[in-house]
Amino acid sequence: MSDFRQRRPWTRGDAGAVCGGRSAAGGGEDVPVQPVKTIVDSPVGPLTLVAVGGALTGVYMEKQRHRPPEEEFGELDASPFGAVIEQLAEYFAGRLTEFELPLDLVGTPFQQRVWTALREIPYGETVSYGELAERIGRPSASRAVGLANGKNPISIIVPCHRVVGSNGDLTGYGGGIERKRSLLDFERRNAAGVQTALEL
Repeated sequence: MSDFRQRRPWTRGDAGAVCGGRSAAGGGEDVPVQPVKTIVDSPVGPLTLVAVGGALTGVYMEKQRHRPPEEEFGELDASPFGAVIEQLAEYFAGRLTEFELPLDLVGTPFQQRVWTALREIPYGETVSYGELAERIGRPSASRAVGLANGKNPISIIVPCHRVVGSNGDLTGYGGGIERKRSLLDFERRNAAGVQTALEL
């Protein structure tokens, strides 16, 4: 199992190969198109990272709802995930508020719209399912938005934990309500200027 101590520095120039481990610019080799995975320890428990063709396709928590079967994640290979691990470590340390990684989110056009809108929710803030539905131009589709939110394949980096019920209740998080509460409290503290690492 990889951990956050096993990581390399990341620069914007790495973006094209951040999950593929190699790129055309780095010697003309093809980026693997078969899925590969690694598992890292984190304050919210083990995270399974999945990549295909140089882009991150999954970040899954242990026992997460809508988690695909393990055989779909491919072979274990920690080498392509340096930048992902680096940025997750910085996030959990309270030093990173926005991820810069190539993502490949596979879903329906509606799900894609929801997941894009999730990435526009500022760090330390929340919106309701109804507000998110309005943002994508489907104000009557809050229930469908909730379903798409629950099927987000890239936890934390695509911040589905920032969506709450209309009355502020912490509902509908695939990773569990306690994880959602911990992530939101952690982000609010850091957004308020109290830099702290996430601890459960």
